[in-house]
Amino acid sequence: MTQITLSEITLYPVKSLAGISVSSWPVTKTGLLYDRKWMLIDADRHFLSQRKLPKMALIKTALTDKHLILSAAGMENLLLPLTPTEGPIINSIIWHDQCDTLSVSPEADRWLSHFLNLDCRLVYQADNMIRQVDPNYSLPTDQVSFSDGFPFLIISESSLASLNHAMQLDLPMTRFRPNLTITNCHSYAEDSWRDISIGNIDFRLPKPCSRCSVPTIDPTTAEMSKEPLTTLSRIRKWEGKVYFGQNALHNNCGILTVSDIVQVKVTGTHKPPI
Repeated sequence: MTQITLSEITLYPVKSLAGISVSSWPVTKTGLLYDRKWMLIDADRHFLSQRKLPKMALIKTALTDKHLILSAAGMENLLLPLTPTEGPIINSIIWHDQCDTLSVSPEADRWLSHFLNLDCRLVYQADNMIRQVDPNYSLPTDQVSFSDGFPFLIISESSLASLNHAMQLDLPMTRFRPNLTITNCHSYAEDSWRDISIGNIDFRLPKPCSRCSVPTIDPTTAEMSKEPLTTLSRIRKWEGKVYFGQNALHNNCGILTVSDIVQVKVTGTHKPPI
């Protein structure tokens, strides 16, 4: 039987901006290094995402050994330090959480506000600014950066192939913004995974990922459509929500590399049970 393997690693340095695909990457206590360490907030300190501003998808991100680089059509590239150390502390709101964040710079605020045509600020999660994972699904030691709730989102290539077949479309995986893409397993096999290892890192998969409007946004144009939510509502709906992919927590740090072997250690009933 063909080994289940890790086929793609993607990090999203700034929440809801474009991601970066890498071949090998460190895993820290909050997830992939630099994954969602930055976030945009509005004048009321609430986080911003493509749900409200689809145009966020058009801002590209890049990392060097010293800088986070933001780029967008018609804008000069914005270079920011990888580890901001100075700036006002802002108590930012992300879903039901409130957490201290570090304001990055007035220059970043102007750049983003101009492109998005909305007054906003860029904030950073310093290492001493702890955000814990929902205790209903985690251990007290589990931490997360500015992702919606969990350090990792896992989706298999075969699940997307099955969904695309149902839609008679060919949507790319980038629509669904996973961190870890898996290959060589059955479609929706991840629904039954509870404990897995990828390379030398162990993961728990406590709950499926309910999907919002973001996958309906074309990341190359920021235009919205009805799919995949229309089809997901038909084939992947449970208790009023639609699901695609599995949230995951990691038990240890290390390095993930594309082609790492995935070992399924514990399985259970399918979540969602459809």
